[in-house]
Amino acid sequence: MQLLSHRVRHAFARAAAALVVAGLVAAALPAGLARAAEAKLTFLLVNDIYKIDGDKKRGGFSRLAAIARAEKAKGGTVVYVHGGDTISPSLMSGFDRGAHIVEILNIVPPDVFVPGNHEFDFGPQVFRERMAALKSPHKLAANLREPNGEPVAGFKDSSVIEVDGVKIGIVGVTADDSPNKSSPGDLKFTDLIRTATAEARKLKSGGVDFVVLVAHANRVQDFALIQSGAFDLILSGDDHDLALMFDGRTAMVESKEEGEYVTAVDLTINAEDRGGRRTVTWWPNFRIMDSATVAPDPETEARVETYRKELSRELDVEIAKLAVPLDSRSTTVRTGEAAIGNLIADGMRWATGADIAITNGGGIRGNKQYVAGAPFSRRDVLVELPFGNRTLLLADTGDTILAALENGLSQLGETGGRFPQISGATVEVDKSKPVGSRVVSVKIGGEPLDPKKTYKIAINDFMGRGGDNYRMFIKSKPLLGERDSKLMANDVMAYVKERGTVDQTVQGRIVIK
Repeated sequence: MQLLSHRVRHAFARAAAALVVAGLVAAALPAGLARAAEAKLTFLLVNDIYKIDGDKKRGGFSRLAAIARAEKAKGGTVVYVHGGDTISPSLMSGFDRGAHIVEILNIVPPDVFVPGNHEFDFGPQVFRERMAALKSPHKLAANLREPNGEPVAGFKDSSVIEVDGVKIGIVGVTADDSPNKSSPGDLKFTDLIRTATAEARKLKSGGVDFVVLVAHANRVQDFALIQSGAFDLILSGDDHDLALMFDGRTAMVESKEEGEYVTAVDLTINAEDRGGRRTVTWWPNFRIMDSATVAPDPETEARVETYRKELSRELDVEIAKLAVPLDSRSTTVRTGEAAIGNLIADGMRWATGADIAITNGGGIRGNKQYVAGAPFSRRDVLVELPFGNRTLLLADTGDTILAALENGLSQLGETGGRFPQISGATVEVDKSKPVGSRVVSVKIGGEPLDPKKTYKIAINDFMGRGGDNYRMFIKSKPLLGERDSKLMANDVMAYVKERGTVDQTVQGRIVIK
């Protein structure tokens, strides 16, 4: 046998010595002491996506699916997260109550799903059905319970995944204001912040190294969650913001809306036992992906196209011409009188014979501008009114109307969804006065409001259930209740078609001084 060279013999000797030292070190470690671990993984976030199409440049489920597929194809650990608000209010949701959204999502299903308030828009039973059909393996909502206190079937408070020896806990919380903003029926909600922080402490005490919170939470809650110090990474929805924040201790992300942007958080997490203590260090890298830069996923796009054709047959029918421009942007319909708000409220009053009609600006969802001279179609009406709401006719006093108007005007400057769009009345408002006393005067049918007189009031059924804090209507006498009333969108369509021309303008129905 040929003798080894002097250099090779020395190399083998060094390697053998290294193995001996490594063995001695391993033998010297106390029993049960974990070795150092390093995990690399990516959290991919989308939230608040309703429209199957997006616009011509960006957004929509086909582009979202393309991004999710591409990230997964890179290999490694990718956790695709949906932060809630999706089964409503798409255009089709008024017909199938969000079934098409679940079908489309299931083509490339998110790994984690936390419901937003819009998951409850069609009531608790539809919520249960849609969530049962959704293929996400981790459906989380720690602050949501059935009336008997049990978790909703298929949901957990949190999940723990392990990546290369690092334990990562994921907590989910749904919007705790859903009973006010949506229609969850008898489902029970606990405080979002308290529940989330308690679950994080539970995970930490159980040996989790890194805690992720997926929360459908408003901006104020986001900051409170950051300040709690209970979470390492917060993935949020609800505000429709494109937001990134990292204070050296907690990172927070929100991915705007409609799949326009998808945010990836690449993490390197190091965990090591030192002196009997587990030490965890980590650092995030943020990637904001503009969906305008990707081609739609072919499989998803084919399914979306099926729904486009189905909708077009029914909806692309002109019902009037626009004699004036209309503006349904959220900043318009939630902050002051809007011509499109006048149109919708007029249709409600016309259909019911009410003295006054009030609808919440947050229920007008098109978020677009229409030019004068353009055709106005069934599709346009349903884009603006996608929730499938019904027009209620109630009887109640002037005091109740005044309380409703004060509620609607309580969030001036905040683009609150409760801002009232009205018909049959004029209101003067002093925004410098305290909340609850801002209404200076009200006239109905040209006459001053009589606090004790009974009026016929048209509202939508969401408000009738106390939505957007219009709780004063819950005890009003129903003249045309939910069971017998018609779809609000159909009332508006019939009104628009009857007129043939849309000529509503801002007329001084609500004057804010």
